[in-house]
Amino acid sequence: MSIIGIETVLYGVDDVAECTRYFIDFGLPLHDRSDTHAHFRLDEGSNVVIRALGDPAIPANCVVGPGVQEVIWGVDRQESLDRLVADLGRDRDVRMDPDGTARCLTDDGFAIGLRLYRKNPVVSAPSPINSPGNINRINQHRKWIARARPKTIQHVVFQTPDVERSWAFYRDRLGFRLSDIQKGFGVFARADGAHDHHNIYFLNANLPFKGPGVWGMDGNYRFDHVNYGVDDIDEVMVGANYMQRQGWPQSTWGLGRHRIASSLFLYLPCPTGGQAEYGADSDHLDDSWVPRVWNPMFGFFSFITNMAPFMLDAAPWEYEYAPGYTPERKPHAAAGAQPAAEAARGDAKAAS
Repeated sequence: MSIIGIETVLYGVDDVAECTRYFIDFGLPLHDRSDTHAHFRLDEGSNVVIRALGDPAIPANCVVGPGVQEVIWGVDRQESLDRLVADLGRDRDVRMDPDGTARCLTDDGFAIGLRLYRKNPVVSAPSPINSPGNINRINQHRKWIARARPKTIQHVVFQTPDVERSWAFYRDRLGFRLSDIQKGFGVFARADGAHDHHNIYFLNANLPFKGPGVWGMDGNYRFDHVNYGVDDIDEVMVGANYMQRQGWPQSTWGLGRHRIASSLFLYLPCPTGGQAEYGADSDHLDDSWVPRVWNPMFGFFSFITNMAPFMLDAAPWEYEYAPGYTPERKPHAAAGAQPAAEAARGDAKAAS
């Protein structure tokens, strides 16, 4: 085991005060703040830091526009950190901070860090679910909550012009595992010491959706969103309603559930750039999982509140094992198998 999840996301933004207010309303626990930064700390011990674009604490990197400018990955032990740093130091500059954090750039120029991470146990207690013939809650209301309070950072997503290059670095140099492939759209991957369905998603920035920003691709490396984990569907929607009452823009798509990862989602426009996602009830994986290749629309959602025009046609029921994997859960060198990200790139016409 080595990397166990996201320890810190560092945002570079246009307006620190506005973004701080947003995340307070969103439910992130504020740790400290000043005129130049805000620092939130979640129950698991992960951190969200907001600084202004141009702040010297933000490393130079390949991200175009505002959003997450650096991800620090949490490492389980010193031996793991030393091994990763020694390997990365073979072909790139690795800077060691006084606190023991190692910082460098990925092959496509994104800023990452590696830091020892003592993850806190997280306790949640969603209400029992009743369904016909399966009664788990008798003489008891579901919990009543007034605000969402995310406990974890589940994943981060970037639009990348070269999915294969981006994914290969995390696979070959950081030990990430392939989770699933959304054909034509991108690659889902998880850290080797984590059990989230994915900790990072590399989204094809060359998809035929016009303009910069979320679901508007222009071929540049851009921040897309961070997923913040809450208990259940109630907390997702209570959080969304509270944000609306505070005057923040509503979600375009509303509540939905992905087939890939099985997770509930609700994406909210965010003044940091990109979106902030409430997420719940995702699949958890171990190394016996067999990655799939999914029809992009079939994998994207099983239901969604507000379907966009391109979602109206029912997607074919289509997925298969990823190239190089078998149902016996062992990777193999299949004759003529595509690289994972090549399958993810697919054909732009098919992706549309």
